[in-house]
Amino acid sequence: MEQKSEKLRDACQLAMDTLKKLKNPQFNEIISKLEFVIGSYNYDKNPVGLIEFGKIALGMLKEVKKKNPRKFGKDIITKLEESLM
Repeated sequence: MEQKSEKLRDACQLAMDTLKKLKNPQFNEIISKLEFVIGSYNYDKNPVGLIEFGKIALGMLKEVKKKNPRKFGKDIITKLEESLM
């Protein structure tokens, strides 16, 4: 279970980094929430926040990808989807 949670943490980190690179103020809230839950997970190993905000970030990334297919690689979405399963 912990290995799956570690993959989820890494995928959330990748999603957060991708959202930061997009430099869109509408993503500031999810970026700060992801930063918080990643830090929280590193402290207590409870993945609940990662799951919750990982799903939100996934939806946002899918929307960006739909409108601008070349903004970032599809592998980011794939990694997040696989780690949330």
